Amino acid sequence: MTNYEQSTNPRIRKFTNRKPMTPRTTTASTPRSQMRYMIITSLVAALGGFLFGYDTAVISGAIGFLQERFQLSADLTGWAASSLLVGCIFGAAGGGPLGDRFGRRASLMACAFVFAASGIASAMAGALAGFAWARFVGGLAIGAASILSPLYIAEVAPARYRGRLVALYQLAIVMGILIVFIVNLLIQRAGNHEWNVSHGWRWMLASLAVPAVVFGLLLLFVPESPRWLVKRGRDDAALGILGRMNGAEAARAELAAISASLQAKQGAWGELFGRACRKPLVIGAMLAIFQQFCGINSIMYYGPMIFKATGSSTDSAFVQTVTVGIINLVFTFVAIALVDKAGRKPLLVAGSFLQALMLGVVIVASRSGGGGVLLLVGVLGFAAAFSMSTGPVVWIIISEIFPNHLRGRAMAVCTTILWLACYVVAQTFPRMLASLGPQGAFGVYAAFSLACGVFVLTTVRETKGRPLEEIGKS
Repeated sequence: MTNYEQSTNPRIRKFTNRKPMTPRTTTASTPRSQMRYMIITSLVAALGGFLFGYDTAVISGAIGFLQERFQLSADLTGWAASSLLVGCIFGAAGGGPLGDRFGRRASLMACAFVFAASGIASAMAGALAGFAWARFVGGLAIGAASILSPLYIAEVAPARYRGRLVALYQLAIVMGILIVFIVNLLIQRAGNHEWNVSHGWRWMLASLAVPAVVFGLLLLFVPESPRWLVKRGRDDAALGILGRMNGAEAARAELAAISASLQAKQGAWGELFGRACRKPLVIGAMLAIFQQFCGINSIMYYGPMIFKATGSSTDSAFVQTVTVGIINLVFTFVAIALVDKAGRKPLLVAGSFLQALMLGVVIVASRSGGGGVLLLVGVLGFAAAFSMSTGPVVWIIISEIFPNHLRGRAMAVCTTILWLACYVVAQTFPRMLASLGPQGAFGVYAAFSLACGVFVLTTVRETKGRPLEEIGKS
């Protein structure tokens, strides 16, 4: 008999002795109280993704006015947009170890505080240097949260729901993107062009403080990751949380599997780069690169600039960007509905090839005169394909494919690579647009989308419905 079964803790004894709940189920196997608890917990953690989307996309509304305010060249415009992403690289590198040491929840609370401080500091900047430093600090929080939020959800979610619950993280990202696009539109309409150049972009950036504070407060009401608790020797607390998610009987079995996987070996950086973990690490790194090099953030960060460059008015460009955010949100729901039914691999393959096709439409629209309905159709189709596949599914796979004792470090490596790729796209897009034109720039992104589809088709194994401990052994 294991230690946790012998526990004399009255709370745990009471929990383990009571009969499983059977009334009022949402499905044949999951009581409503368990379903409600796992959804609320996952939604709160996913708000880290909301702030991720909000903070990274707020620049789309501010960048044009910021460029005029500080008289920026193409390269400095790229730096204004990408300075945040440099911080994301470092934040992602430290997010896994931070979560391993202090816990997933406490680390996310620290991220919420940094989010709020960065938004206010960047809004008050008097020069590009101060703005870039404030955004860099905010990037530290985004990079860390981009690991900790999906990692936390994957570690608390039952295997049969894990894909959909981790996909909530991507849903929160696109919700954040859409909300900030709307906020940017409303702020842009609050004054004339001169007001936006001097003050409007500051209000856009300062607005981040509101959801950051809400996120920090809500984290006070969710539990710590049970897998992290087991690593810290707190089996009783972990059993209570697992029981609320899975039911008492399943919780005991899962706790035994977690304990066995963690007792077998302790993770080390050297092991992460050894032969046993080499293949999943390569897969995770390549998926991270493909997710960004398909060019999605050229749209998310520079959407109004792209639409204005093709003849739209400022207000119309902001409205078209909001439309992109709506499509992004709608098709993320498609991913959530399909990811645990169709599986990760089919969605990734189909979505990658569809992305390439829609980017081809963007190229044709650019060659035929610049803008209009065809360009909008291509951009919206591309956003839809990304949102139902590459966007959420890459995060899900990266959170699943590594062994328990290496997951934090492995996700830190893969997410650092993801943010580095994101930085490259944000920094180089203005220069690519100036030198290659839209046809060349989007042609490069289409090629990477095709390569992603081929890579997934030939290399990636399906993970749906499999316990994390089983995936980590394969």
